[in-house]
Amino acid sequence: MRSGGAAPERGAGRPVETAGGISLLRRLWRAGRLLPEGAATAPVHPLLRLYMRWVRRPLRPAMRLWVRNIQLRVVATTLLMSIAVVLVLGVVVIGQVRNGLLEAKRNAAQSQAEGGFQAARAAADPGAAGADGRGQDGSQTGGRGNPDAGAWLTGLVQQLASGGQGVYYVVALTTGAGDAAHVGTRGPRASGDIDPERSVPADLRRKLDGTRTGAFEEPTLIKRSASDEGEPALVIGKWLYDVDGTGYQLYYLFPFTQEEKSLSLIKGTLATAGVFLVVLLGAIAWLVVRQIVTPVRMAAGIAERLAAGVLQERMKVTGEDDIARLGESFNKMAQNLQVKIQQLEELSRMQRRFVSDVSHELRTPLTTVRMAAEVIHEARDDFDPVTARSAELLFGQVDRFESLLADLLEISRFDAGAAALEAEPIDLRDVVKRVVDAALPLAERKGSRLLVRGDGKPVTAEVDPRRVERVLRNLVVNAVEHGEGRDVVVRLAAAGGAVAVAVRDYGVGLKPGEATRVFNRFWRADPARARTTGGTGLGLSIAVEDARLHGGWLQAWGEPGGGSQFRLTLPATAGGVLRGSPIPLEPDDSRRKRGLNEAGVPLSAAGRGAPVPPQTRTPVRPSPPPVVDPAALPGSGARVVARPARGEDPVDEARDGGRR
Repeated sequence: MRSGGAAPERGAGRPVETAGGISLLRRLWRAGRLLPEGAATAPVHPLLRLYMRWVRRPLRPAMRLWVRNIQLRVVATTLLMSIAVVLVLGVVVIGQVRNGLLEAKRNAAQSQAEGGFQAARAAADPGAAGADGRGQDGSQTGGRGNPDAGAWLTGLVQQLASGGQGVYYVVALTTGAGDAAHVGTRGPRASGDIDPERSVPADLRRKLDGTRTGAFEEPTLIKRSASDEGEPALVIGKWLYDVDGTGYQLYYLFPFTQEEKSLSLIKGTLATAGVFLVVLLGAIAWLVVRQIVTPVRMAAGIAERLAAGVLQERMKVTGEDDIARLGESFNKMAQNLQVKIQQLEELSRMQRRFVSDVSHELRTPLTTVRMAAEVIHEARDDFDPVTARSAELLFGQVDRFESLLADLLEISRFDAGAAALEAEPIDLRDVVKRVVDAALPLAERKGSRLLVRGDGKPVTAEVDPRRVERVLRNLVVNAVEHGEGRDVVVRLAAAGGAVAVAVRDYGVGLKPGEATRVFNRFWRADPARARTTGGTGLGLSIAVEDARLHGGWLQAWGEPGGGSQFRLTLPATAGGVLRGSPIPLEPDDSRRKRGLNEAGVPLSAAGRGAPVPPQTRTPVRPSPPPVVDPAALPGSGARVVARPARGEDPVDEARDGGRR
């Protein structure tokens, strides 16, 4: 029968990572060196592998610190969010201030320019001020050909610019039209050292030439006579007439120097305040999180020590807040756990002592009963048929009782931690041969063939021969019992510092979830099945303990109606650490690997709605043994074997709740 304890765990020293401890980035980093068990991949160029290691090496400590330090993550997140808020707030405030300064500058410039335009009209025709230099009927005023028109325009520019030293500049541009007598009066005039031709946009001049009514404004760059660099400014222009009645363009240029200084001052103030605000928020977050994280770290450390067996550890409680209540609750929980664990340990000791004492005490009367049963069994020919059958049953049950008693004694040794490993270098082929020879009579009665694969070369390891033979004998006998008269294949392999023996049958198989329960004590896949060979129900439990004692694994795989496979993996040297197995747990001839569904129909045909053929009892012949690639194991230094699928590797079961 298939029974026993939990599945084996990985060897000592193998770190088991939790599901939350592996992030997506870390998996991408490890993609170059994590491979499925026995998988073949394309070779990676050594230079590329070296570059990947060189890139990963400085990032590993930072990633490890980021994953393990919640205080760092909270503070970093707070700083990032604070920086984002400060940036958004700064952009909004600066935008509002800039718009306010520009609007104020524009209003002031329009008011100043309108006053200057009125002053220019009044200077050209004091009697008709406000009439655009024309009379009420629109006729031009002033005498044409006034020889002082050029001097008047120059004086006007100087007069208008005298009140705005550094605040604005005045430019007067003539159209260039007229007779030769006025050529000397048509040149541009400007206050300060600005270049009037380059400072006033050409499209604004064309707009004034074409419209000649109203004032227009545009942004521009003030160009100095001795420099090509521009200074941002706002230009407002209007078409006017001089004392001679000739049209000219008068412009006011308002530089944004003062506004830029104000905006720079505001930017600097906001930047300084933002930096201090971010630092202050980071410090506040650090202090607040520290007050929360410190008790949690203390509780985590105490929990680790409690898990290590130091049951008297307690948290230091100060105050009456929520953290203090948490500490008090934690201490009460630890106290209750300590009491319960002590009670359970005492009960466990009593049970182990009871089982051991009963087992030892039963050996003497069992010996007497066995001797009497042998005497009765030898004289059964002299009895009537009913009495003779009773003698046979008595002899068989006494034999089974003796086996059960021996298994109970062995289990009690494991529970008490008194089991010792007597390792020596042996060739596992010899052990397999002895086990197969001993199981041949049972296989012949069941109609099964025992096939051995992978025995063409030595498979040596430092193991305890007695324990390994007991494990393999149990696996082979179970395979024959549950093989439904089909072949049983025993496969051996060695690679990468590990040896493995797999026993494959093609019988009833295992249902989902039974691959882990099969090692529980006295567990049976089918309670209605009779133990025709006298199994005790402790065989697989003892086998898994023997595998653990070697630092190895004993794992099971199966599918309903498709048989099962049990794999024993041991380190080649005593005390070695396993990193993988040279034999895959799921065989190559499983339905999933052959592309079949549970009914044995190809998945493509089943998807098209093909009829499912009835189940037959035609024996399934095993496929040729897979070629063992030593490079597929990390022991060669080539790569690290990735975790197999859930249910195939001890790490999965350990992560699911420590059942292995």
